[in-house]
Amino acid sequence: MAVARGLLGLPVGALVMAFGAIVLGAPVGIRYLKRTAYWSLLMSVFTFVPPACVFGSSRVDWHRIFAHFKPEESLDALVCLPAYGSVIGAWIGAWPMPLDWERPWQEWPICVTYGAVAGYWIGGLASSVFILIHGPVHVKED
Repeated sequence: MAVARGLLGLPVGALVMAFGAIVLGAPVGIRYLKRTAYWSLLMSVFTFVPPACVFGSSRVDWHRIFAHFKPEESLDALVCLPAYGSVIGAWIGAWPMPLDWERPWQEWPICVTYGAVAGYWIGGLASSVFILIHGPVHVKED
């Protein structure tokens, strides 16, 4: 059941991420369409798929974790901290893009992708620290 929820969350999250990227200034055009699609799928894997697998369509859990940032147990931290890290990392990775250096690594979405991966990694480390402090993960049965 969790795999089916994750597979459903992947395209939904990709659409949300692609829309958000375009609204925030990602280039729009045929040349950039495939790049934006790949980046949004990567971000969906980092941000939407894990909570979709764990929480499903529970609006209360999604709201508690992402709107209020109140992880109640270690599983919540395993889901939300890497997701927050990837979004913050992507945001920080976008900073050098508008600079007029015209370097190949400034192309969309290279900086943003490296930032997202680094942020996800840091979020994973932060969730490990959270687990060390608050105790082990207790998995809920469906």
